[in-house]
Amino acid sequence: MPTTLIKSRTKAFNLQQGRCIYCELPMWTDDPEAFAKKYKITAKGAALFKCTAEHLLARQDGGKDGESNIVAACHFCNQHRHKCKNPKDPISYKHYVGNRVGKGGWNSVLIPKHHISLHM
Repeated sequence: MPTTLIKSRTKAFNLQQGRCIYCELPMWTDDPEAFAKKYKITAKGAALFKCTAEHLLARQDGGKDGESNIVAACHFCNQHRHKCKNPKDPISYKHYVGNRVGKGGWNSVLIPKHHISLHM
């Protein structure tokens, strides 16, 4: 039986129409090979777009695994947010990532532009 975290991540993934909360690029949950083929990227590139559960309020700060605290984020965005010395809050981080994607950077360089439909 799925845990609360898995259920919350799955619900967030569906509500976000399969797109990362930060970069708004597509993610995958169960078939990296099909994702790589669809977007004409390598398996290594596809790994960066795996859907992860992102805690808006970190567990270490009292955040829970419930729906109100979990969004779906690609592995790339999730890992980069938490690798920062002083991680940005989710809203500031979304603006930061959006600016990078808008300039043709971040992880958007991995997926050909004709496959991306951003609504930022």
